[in-house]
Amino acid sequence: MKRLFEISAIPGIWAIAILELVLIIVMLKKYRTEKSKIMLLTLIITCGLFVDAFMIGLGAFVNIELLKGISRIRFISHGALIPLLFAICSLALNLKKPFNIIVYGITGILIIAGLAEAFATVLGVQEIAGIARMVSVKGETPAWAETISTVLSFGAVIPLIIVGIIIWIKEKTPCLFLSGFLMFAFSALGPATGNTEYIFYISMYGEILMVYFLYRYSLKK
Repeated sequence: MKRLFEISAIPGIWAIAILELVLIIVMLKKYRTEKSKIMLLTLIITCGLFVDAFMIGLGAFVNIELLKGISRIRFISHGALIPLLFAICSLALNLKKPFNIIVYGITGILIIAGLAEAFATVLGVQEIAGIARMVSVKGETPAWAETISTVLSFGAVIPLIIVGIIIWIKEKTPCLFLSGFLMFAFSALGPATGNTEYIFYISMYGEILMVYFLYRYSLKK
């Protein structure tokens, strides 16, 4: 399986980036008529994921110094945009005051924490499958920044799964649940198969499925 990941990594990452770009274009066109808040937030998240995939894909071609110069943007977009999943959960549940205000407050706090984590992370080069990418250097990055990164990566998806189950029961649509569940499943697939070094690549498939099903749900709303 490692050999499969190694062979498919570069074309797979670029394919995901292209699919995310297509999804961005589709959502931009749809949002002009739909004006869905969930679609808008999904669009913003997808833009961040596209930037992430595009920059990782560049790691197969650009020199290390250029990569170091632009890679901080990846961490900033991740820290600032992933917390928007909490706001999507609030909109899906149609929370009223004061509960929606509380959720938006938590979202804002997590965005600030995510930005702080992005700037505090010490970056180092990791090369795998012909791709050079910047990663957090263990032991040099502050522990609190590592904790925030983990919370944002997994903690934001769990509420999406829980809310997805509630929405599935109430509205008879599994889209929100599939969005969270598939993201979680692909994130766990790397460690489960002993391919922890390819988590960044495997989880990208979960990311494109997450935003796709969020988009599908936004159409139903």
